[in-house]
Amino acid sequence: MTATYDTTTAMPDLYPSRGAAEVLTPRQDPVVWGAPDAPGPVAPADLLSFERDGFLAIDELISEDEVAVYRNELNRLVHDPDMRADERSIVEPQSKEIRTVFEVHKISEVFARLVRDERVVGRARQILGSDVYVHQSRINVKPGFGASGFYWHSDFETWHAEDGLPRMRTVSVSIALTENYDTNGGLMIMPGSHKTFLGCSGETPKDNYKKSLQMQDAGTPSDEALSQLASQHGIKLFTGKAGSATWFDCNAMHGSGDNITPFPRSNVFIVFNSVENTAVEPFAAPVRRPEFIGAREFTPVR
Repeated sequence: MTATYDTTTAMPDLYPSRGAAEVLTPRQDPVVWGAPDAPGPVAPADLLSFERDGFLAIDELISEDEVAVYRNELNRLVHDPDMRADERSIVEPQSKEIRTVFEVHKISEVFARLVRDERVVGRARQILGSDVYVHQSRINVKPGFGASGFYWHSDFETWHAEDGLPRMRTVSVSIALTENYDTNGGLMIMPGSHKTFLGCSGETPKDNYKKSLQMQDAGTPSDEALSQLASQHGIKLFTGKAGSATWFDCNAMHGSGDNITPFPRSNVFIVFNSVENTAVEPFAAPVRRPEFIGAREFTPVR
């Protein structure tokens, strides 16, 4: 493989994307950066599973009582008129209801405490083998009767191309605040897809985030590439009660469908990045995304 370079930093681009054609690149980085026997809340066998599959599902990360606290805070934020006017809130194109609020660990002390919880940040440190900071946090709201899904994508493709994260040393956790059925637009992941980087075709428009947060376009894999990955890896659908959680690697190919059931699906989503992998200039975008989407403050979580 011939490395290209981010011309503003002279840093090698190990994962080229947004060019004339799609490119498949073998992963150049570890999946689990920490030592297998490093102390932490993740058992060694689960670390091996995460290495193999690119995800780790936990039946009960937080209790029912804790779920109620976080769900009340979510409801407060999405019904706050000031929050609706905030640029950190993204609304559904059809219903005009809030679907996402970014940077919730800075907006809300309730969610800030969740980020600092050792059950949460401790797993991130263990997987990434270092101190970590929050690259992105958000609450996602998928009410029933038509809330739209998120098309197939690798988060790292966007974070690398548009935020400037150099290496695959980032992990996400999605914590369910409502029950995830097999019918209400749950998270789907292709197990093992994190071992191959799919560089997408097409240039990144300026301020692409304004459109992509409602409907993904740039950075979207082709049907042919998705068919190839799905045939090779299969698709895992995650279900579970409120309080369950899914940890997944930054390069795992994932998505979710629309929720046309009467049953809402809401979650809090936290992205931890290693302090040894801080963002540089974007590798394939004309400008950085706003800091509430891709952090430029790298203070470790304490």
